[in-house]
Amino acid sequence: MLKIELVRTQEQAERVRELAFEFIDWLHVRYPEMKEVIETYFRHQQFNEKIGDLLIHNAPPNGECLLAYKDGVPVGTLMLKRLDDDVCEMNRMFVRESARGLGAGRALVERLKERGVEMGFARMILSALPRHHEAVALYASVGFEHDNRPPQPGESTQDILMKLELR
Repeated sequence: MLKIELVRTQEQAERVRELAFEFIDWLHVRYPEMKEVIETYFRHQQFNEKIGDLLIHNAPPNGECLLAYKDGVPVGTLMLKRLDDDVCEMNRMFVRESARGLGAGRALVERLKERGVEMGFARMILSALPRHHEAVALYASVGFEHDNRPPQPGESTQDILMKLELR
């Protein structure tokens, strides 16, 4: 059975940290030619510091963090970051390979959209690497559209930018 939880405890935060570092390892395998770009991006995002203080940086009112379980085992995570009073960013989506195709990614996105509405945001944005076809297809299937906005700090002009109106 698939279950999505809001991350509120240190134990949940530790499971998210494990998944987040697996995500970085996965990015290095998937995009070996982009190693320096990936490392620069995570340095610019202060990833190590923020993932260490997950319950501060990715909890209301600053953001949100979700954790997906399949049969009691953590299999995926997704985060929301407040950009301003009306706009939030969906980021750090990762589902373990063992859980892909089971609906965990879709369930995480749908729950994060709900949280965005509950938190009062009007728009949710995201960026994806150009060859991240599976994720982009998922995002489009749940209502995200391509966005012509200028890249946010840390985003590349090659990134696929998407948006979703929540209101």
